[in-house]
Amino acid sequence: MDFLLKPWPWYVSGPLIALVLLILVYFGKTFGMSSNLRTLCSIGGAGKYSDFFRFDWKAHRWNLIVVLGAIIGGFIAVTFLSDDSTIALNPETVTDLRELGFYKAGESLLPAEIYNWEHVLSLKGLAILIIAGFLVGFGTRYANGCTSGHAITGLSNLQLPSLIAVVGFFIGGLVMTHLLLPLIFGI
Repeated sequence: MDFLLKPWPWYVSGPLIALVLLILVYFGKTFGMSSNLRTLCSIGGAGKYSDFFRFDWKAHRWNLIVVLGAIIGGFIAVTFLSDDSTIALNPETVTDLRELGFYKAGESLLPAEIYNWEHVLSLKGLAILIIAGFLVGFGTRYANGCTSGHAITGLSNLQLPSLIAVVGFFIGGLVMTHLLLPLIFGI
């Protein structure tokens, strides 16, 4: 049981992800979380307002099970399999984060300086979440998929558009980390 309480090493989790992808390829399916939002919107009747949501969502209901599994798996991992250890961050990263105002870097997965209710419900916090949500939604639609779909499925299938998208995701992450984050948090 001790093995379950620690993060799984790459040589266990990596082959498991590969096995899931092989099963999906065998059944002619692709993996990606953002397509589920389209399916949920279609189920909710968004097809009345946009042609993008007019499709046979029942053919994609298997993917909703993936979402349910991710939610249940996340709950089980946090509730029963978490050992409350701190996150191992490079000391230079901790120093850089402290300069940005993140004083408890590595103590929790989500920094309280962004995700506690006091900050989320502030004008700045709401603006960050709304703008970030819009950019993620727009980027996902523009790239025709999300990071999990492109990085896991697309790259596994050697798709050039997925390689381009993943390179773009990394460039966007670097721009956010080194240019925008310091501006947002006042450095």
